Amino acid sequence: MDCTSHKFYHEDEFDSRMCVDMYFSDKPDMVFADDVLKFPMEKLHQTFSAGEIKGDTLIDISFGSFIHHLHSACDFFKTIYSLKFSEKCIMELSRWLNTCTGALDWNHTLSYATALEGNSDQSEDKAIRLKTAIKQIVQCDTEKENITDPVVLPQADCVISAWVLEHISKNQDDYIRYLNKIIKCLKPGGNLILFALLNATYFTVGQDRFHVLNYDENFIRKVLTREGLIVNHCEVHKRTSLSDLADYKSILFITAHKEQ
Repeated sequence: MDCTSHKFYHEDEFDSRMCVDMYFSDKPDMVFADDVLKFPMEKLHQTFSAGEIKGDTLIDISFGSFIHHLHSACDFFKTIYSLKFSEKCIMELSRWLNTCTGALDWNHTLSYATALEGNSDQSEDKAIRLKTAIKQIVQCDTEKENITDPVVLPQADCVISAWVLEHISKNQDDYIRYLNKIIKCLKPGGNLILFALLNATYFTVGQDRFHVLNYDENFIRKVLTREGLIVNHCEVHKRTSLSDLADYKSILFITAHKEQ
């Protein structure tokens, strides 16, 4: 399929439930488990446990309707706001949040999160803490000056952005513009935690291929510095799986803070 025919995650029909089933589920043939499940959970557990990133408010603006990257966060932030681009993603997250019939099952990631913490028998308590911390799910639009308009959210002590900027940005100018708007969600001194797919051009959901902006670690470092952030930690996780569902080469984990 030619890259010009790739769909856009935030503009075209996107099956968020199928996406979770293909990339984030507990199926035994889940080829990306080490990369997109275990790696981010391990890094966030390590980061928050170190005690340097914490506070009252966290804003999450991430891809799809997954929640496994927030398991650790709920123990270090009182309030979490989840920003989503589509009504379908909001619906899937709301089903889980309200324990509705047919909600996505995240027991496998809850079990892994509590195992990382040394509390393997407390996954149910972990789920309750996260659901309590998530105060609001808000539809966002990065073309608006206030990306959550008409909702006005408080500036956050921390913003997590996982695999979303590369999916919504058609070019590097878009990426810089959208990142700037995300940074505005941070308090002075607040922390940005970013997960990114490096050297990628597409990912597949069902029969459709979706666009991914192709960039490298050097690009992100330069952009963060240009936008007034100071990089605290950067780590590149090389791809571990063989599959043509997506063509990323590695996953970047980076933390940076906004100057006072």
